[in-house]
Amino acid sequence: MHQSGEKHTSGEAVYVDDVRVADCLHLAFVLSTKASAKILSVDTSEALKIDGVECYIDHRDVPGKPLIGQNDTPVFAIEQVTFYGQPIGAVIAKDAETARRAANKVKVTYEDLKPLVTIEQAFEAKSFHKFSPLNIHSSLLDSDTVPVVDWSKFDHVVSGSVKIGGQEHFYLETSGCLVIPGEVNDVEVISSTQSVNDVQGEVSSSLGIPRHKVFVRVKRIGGGFGGKESTAGIMACPTAIAAMKLRRPVRCILERFDDMVMTGTRHAFRVDYKVGLDKEGKLLNFDAQLFNNCGHTLDQSKGVMGRAATHIDSVYKWTNADFIGHLCKTNLQSATAYRGFGAPQAMYATETIMTHIAEATGLDINELREKNLYSEGDRTPFGMTLTECNIRRCWTECKELSKYDKRKIAVDEYNSKHKYKKRGIVLTPTKYGISFSINQLNQAGALVHIYLDGSVLLNHGGMEMGQGLHTKMLQIAARCLEIPIEMVNLHETATDKVPNASPTAASVGSDLNGLAVQDACNKLMARLAPFKKANPTGKWLDWVTKAYVERISLSATGFGIIHSDPVDYVTGKGAELYSYCVYGVACSEVEIDCMTGDHRLLRTDIVMDVGDSLNPALDIGQIEGAFVQGYGMFTMEELKVAPNGFWITRGPGNYKIPSADDAPREFHVKLLKGSSNKKAIFSSRAVGEPPLFLGASAAFAIREAVKAYRMQHGLNGYFRFDSPATPERIRMACVDQFTDKIPELPNDNSFTPWTVQL
Repeated sequence: MHQSGEKHTSGEAVYVDDVRVADCLHLAFVLSTKASAKILSVDTSEALKIDGVECYIDHRDVPGKPLIGQNDTPVFAIEQVTFYGQPIGAVIAKDAETARRAANKVKVTYEDLKPLVTIEQAFEAKSFHKFSPLNIHSSLLDSDTVPVVDWSKFDHVVSGSVKIGGQEHFYLETSGCLVIPGEVNDVEVISSTQSVNDVQGEVSSSLGIPRHKVFVRVKRIGGGFGGKESTAGIMACPTAIAAMKLRRPVRCILERFDDMVMTGTRHAFRVDYKVGLDKEGKLLNFDAQLFNNCGHTLDQSKGVMGRAATHIDSVYKWTNADFIGHLCKTNLQSATAYRGFGAPQAMYATETIMTHIAEATGLDINELREKNLYSEGDRTPFGMTLTECNIRRCWTECKELSKYDKRKIAVDEYNSKHKYKKRGIVLTPTKYGISFSINQLNQAGALVHIYLDGSVLLNHGGMEMGQGLHTKMLQIAARCLEIPIEMVNLHETATDKVPNASPTAASVGSDLNGLAVQDACNKLMARLAPFKKANPTGKWLDWVTKAYVERISLSATGFGIIHSDPVDYVTGKGAELYSYCVYGVACSEVEIDCMTGDHRLLRTDIVMDVGDSLNPALDIGQIEGAFVQGYGMFTMEELKVAPNGFWITRGPGNYKIPSADDAPREFHVKLLKGSSNKKAIFSSRAVGEPPLFLGASAAFAIREAVKAYRMQHGLNGYFRFDSPATPERIRMACVDQFTDKIPELPNDNSFTPWTVQL
């Protein structure tokens, strides 16, 4: 149903913008055209003259608190704008086109201030968000002090830096909401969000009314990837303010052009590293400084940095590690949650480090990896003891599935025969911790009703966004109640059915909500047990009817939690932060055109440990989708921002995501057999985010192909290869007589570049 495209003709797959209400108005935002400036005046006279315009609202119309998010995000800009595309006000009109046309007529006068755009600019200006820096020191797991590292005692010391770009979510359904005012200050919000609870709280706060007055619901959203976890309030609060002011329903559906500049992206990162190892290749010491470009407000940046710092160890055992994370405050839209939540950026840095070590020391990179892979019972730098650690099994099986050794020989032979086309093949592992890092979010609720005809209605706090969560919840309910899945129906996610629901994020949607559904169903089965015992030959409907006659409740709530001990990022002392880890390995082979920088992804093989899969078809689909999204992140999706903070990439014309033609020509996904997980529902493992980093295997395969071309031209040393591996970056890395003709740009203020690296 989610992807059927069927709308009102059959009553299926209804999204926010498909909901029709009478007498509905439309809202369009007036957005800042400056990244950092004082607002001198706002002239709405021309806009209000347009026929069909109802009114203009701004910060003066907010009846409650003017700040949302981490209490640092204005509903509307107040006196000053802090990023390009920030909402200054909004026009409400009879239809969307009139509202947009009127919004463009609003004239804003500014006094320019100097914006901070890059990580380097923020670092130089000492512009950081609160909670910065975050620390992890593995030595504190066994002592009370952090020793000074004597780097001279290591046989090899390697240091360097790498940058990883951000990524636009580009969900198919843009952000939006519909707000319907009710009686006595009640308000109904239908929102394209991953967290109905957060929308309820932010609308409640901005309107100055209790949460029980705000009813938020949604049946499904057309993709989220983290981009609708904490940003929905940016649309919902102004729309609710307008609806309550005019006492009419108001709809706000963002155009892609506005969505891409308002709602945040994946965090861009820079990692500075220094590592020490012995002559055998054992990893002894790891020092890393991590910087993420957070944008103008904190949003999810602390959590993103926390996950990055707890994943930069990747799948490798380090004797000692010290990680420090810096939250850089810049004049950009606030970077937000994105599938992987900082882990892919951190692990890209780690694989860059492994590559650097291998090329600087002459060690074979796969032997280096195999020597240092985690084993059962190992402890991470942040204090988690790894149980059911299957990374070595995944590595071996992927190597066999992909026929890596045989194909590596073929790739080398191909490269020796082709001058301007080169191939590369790489194995890339991943490890991903499962749970929210904020312990209070590791809870979920469910509500299950049994009706007199035996049919079952299920509600839970999770959000369906194409990942198949509702399907898995139906399966769990049917399995627990021992009835056919056709007898179970699932209604929308709503704050009046399951209160205080955590966001559908962190890959724990199935784990948390599945446990809650199981709990509710087990309560109902316990109530039915006496009737089943009294009538063992009866059927489901007989037991349900008898329970009703005996006045036994046929409705139950369920509750589920998972384990998490938070890390102390102030002192740097670790803990059992995650409930468990998911492991996987990918092998990718690419071919590049050294003259143009173009590439083709020839084949990908993946072995993924998802435990005892709840639904193999859904899980394989999630693995494939996550891989392709990661592949896009690391090879083609590039955010372009001008030095003055002007956001250039605002649509598919200049922002490229993978298409069907970009998928691997051969694509093989294998689920690890014989794996279980005692810490999740029915021994399954999470699958949403863990496979995404495997898309980096394509980027590192591209680097291997570039390396072959460079060696052909006598360049044998290590070279830095930032992400994403765009055609421009590939071509410039293929150093030859043509790239030599391109002059070095002066490192001064004598010119203004078109874009800057965030």
